Amino acid sequence: MSKTLASQSQSKRWRVLRGGTEHLRVVLDNQRDQWQFRCVATGKLDQLRNLLRSYESCLVAYSGGVDSVFLAYVAHEVLGKRTLAAIADSASLPRRELTDALDIAARFQIPVRIIQTKEFSNPDYLANPTNRCYFCKHELFEELAPLAQREGFAVLAYGENASDTGDFRPGAKAAAEFQVRAPLKEVGLTKSEIRELSAQLGLPTADKPQMACLSSRVPYGEAVGLEKLKMIEQAEYVLRDLGFYDVRVRHHEMSNAHLARIEIGPDEMSKLLTEGVFEAVATALKRIGYRHVTLDLEGYRRGSLNVT
Repeated sequence: MSKTLASQSQSKRWRVLRGGTEHLRVVLDNQRDQWQFRCVATGKLDQLRNLLRSYESCLVAYSGGVDSVFLAYVAHEVLGKRTLAAIADSASLPRRELTDALDIAARFQIPVRIIQTKEFSNPDYLANPTNRCYFCKHELFEELAPLAQREGFAVLAYGENASDTGDFRPGAKAAAEFQVRAPLKEVGLTKSEIRELSAQLGLPTADKPQMACLSSRVPYGEAVGLEKLKMIEQAEYVLRDLGFYDVRVRHHEMSNAHLARIEIGPDEMSKLLTEGVFEAVATALKRIGYRHVTLDLEGYRRGSLNVT
């Protein structure tokens, strides 16, 4: 009986394919790949739990982003009161991001601590060199390492993942100097797997867009300043409040005038160019203080300021 059923199934698939339609095969293949993907991701999640359990206690560098929320959640799931999430508050963190991060921690009963970092007192950071992130992460870990020692947390961890390997990440150098662990990376979890597992765990960050600090919107070599970051933050709120998902407002200085170069997801271009929308965005950004408002036709892409 089973052979007959199998033969019928194979025959049906073959007839569909001979008709010139591969839709059935594609759907079945996607289902198989999705099943394999979930099995692999679930296996890595088990490894992550075991790794965190081996720490016995852990202080997690927390930002409210996809990776750090996932890490803080699993650490709390495994270690309970023997873990703490610490979020750095500074001018480079949008106010909404801070609020959302704290709300998520409260919702999932993750203990969280706000610390004040002082990277804006560091002239090396303000000069905005290509390794600016090194100075930011160094300041962060310089604050977190003593906190971990004072309160008896055996391990300090942050949310670098396996997809970050090979990317230009000066902050990883600072992490190495302070012996900060990257458990997501150590078990091989990629960004897409973290998003998938976050969705399974019911975390609201599963589909959250990537969010680098506001200083990343200023081209290397142009000084970072509080006024610039406030303008960038307000400009990006304008676009996000209109429903745009992938958003960056790059801040450029031209002849003592501020220029905003908008990057959005390529599939969102048509929405921005809809009659009345771009005009409204330009008007709003000019009220913020930008004299020129431009659209980058290549769309949003990570590290666009790294390209010279």
